[in-house]
Amino acid sequence: MPTTKKRLLSLDFFRGVTVAAMILVNNPGDWGHIYPPLEHSVWNGCTPTDLIFPFFLFIVGVSIVYAMQTKLANMSNYDKLILTAFRRAIILIVISLAIQAIFHGLDNLRLPGVLQRIGVVYFICTLLYVKASETTRDWLFAILLIGYYIIMVFVPVPDTGVPSLAPATNMGAWLDRVVFTTDHLWSESHTWDPEGLLGTFPAIATGLFGIRVGTWLKRRGIRDNVKVKWMLIFGTISVALGVVWGLFFPINKALWSSSFVLYTGGWATISLALCYWLIDVKGYKWFTMPFVVFGANAITGYILSDFVPHYLNKVRINGSSIYQLIFAPHFSPYNASLAAAFMQVLLVWLLLWILYLRKIFIKV
Repeated sequence: MPTTKKRLLSLDFFRGVTVAAMILVNNPGDWGHIYPPLEHSVWNGCTPTDLIFPFFLFIVGVSIVYAMQTKLANMSNYDKLILTAFRRAIILIVISLAIQAIFHGLDNLRLPGVLQRIGVVYFICTLLYVKASETTRDWLFAILLIGYYIIMVFVPVPDTGVPSLAPATNMGAWLDRVVFTTDHLWSESHTWDPEGLLGTFPAIATGLFGIRVGTWLKRRGIRDNVKVKWMLIFGTISVALGVVWGLFFPINKALWSSSFVLYTGGWATISLALCYWLIDVKGYKWFTMPFVVFGANAITGYILSDFVPHYLNKVRINGSSIYQLIFAPHFSPYNASLAAAFMQVLLVWLLLWILYLRKIFIKV
C-alpha cells in the first residue's frame, strides 16, 4: 500500500526517553547504593533497566523505515544507503574503542560493547530492509530466534561438552573467549560479555521487530485508532509469548535470549503505541520538548554520559567530591545516589539543549 512521509514526534519522544533512561542507569550516583529498578538483573529476569537497550535497538529499526522508505522507490539509492549505513556502523565502533582507549588504555580494550552492537545491528537491519522483502525479513526473524534457541539450549559447549546457560559456560561466552580472548571482554568478568558476538544475532531480530512495527505505522489508508489497537494487541501477544518461551529459554538480557527479544519487543511496541496515540493522534505535545532534546542528539548524549561523570568526579573542593559535599550529607544513601544520578542526566541535557537551541545535530 502507499505510505506516508509524516515524521513521528512520538518516535522522537520515545527515543529521547530511552536515551535519558540509558544515561540514568549508566551513572547511578553511588554504585554502592543503587535503587533496584536502576540495576540490571543479576542473570535471568528483566528489570526496567533491562528494557532500555532493546528499546533503543527497536527504535533503530523503526527509524530505518522512516528514514529510508521513500528512498527505496529509486533503486539507484540502494548502494548509497548501504554504504552510508556501513560507514556509520564503523564510526560507532571506532568511537566506542576510542573512548575506552582514552579512559583505560589499550591493554585491556573491550572489543564488544553497546555502541558496537548498535552499529552492527543498524548496518545489518539496513541491509535487510533495502535488499530483502517483508516476507523474507519475517522468516529471518523467526530463524534467528529459533536458531539461537537451538544453539544455546541443545548444542554442547566445546569447553564442557554439555549445553549450558550459565554466565561463563554458555556457547556465547565460549565463542567470545575464542574470538576476543579474556583480555578484551567485559572488565567485570573477563570470561563472558553481555554484548558478545553470538548474542548479536538475536539483537538483530530486535531491530527487525522495530522495522516490522515501523512499516505498519507508515501504511496509508489505515485509521490511527486501528494502528494503535493492533500495535497494542501485537505487543501484548509478544510479551505473552516471551513469558511462555521464558519457561524453556529464560528471559535474559546478557544472553539476549529469544524470549527476551519477544518480551522486550512487545513492551516497546506497547510503549510506542501509547506515545503515538497520546502525542501524534491526540496532539498532547507540551511535555515532549525536554526528551526530544535527548532524541535529537542521541549518540552525542550517550557519549557525553561517559565524559561528564568522569570529569565531574575529578572535581575536588577541600578534598571532597561534589557527591560528598552536596548529596551525601543531606539524603539517605539511596536517595543521595538517586539525586546524583538525576543531576548527571540534567547536566548532559543542558549540554544537548545548547546544541538543540543552536540547531546543531551531530550525526555519525
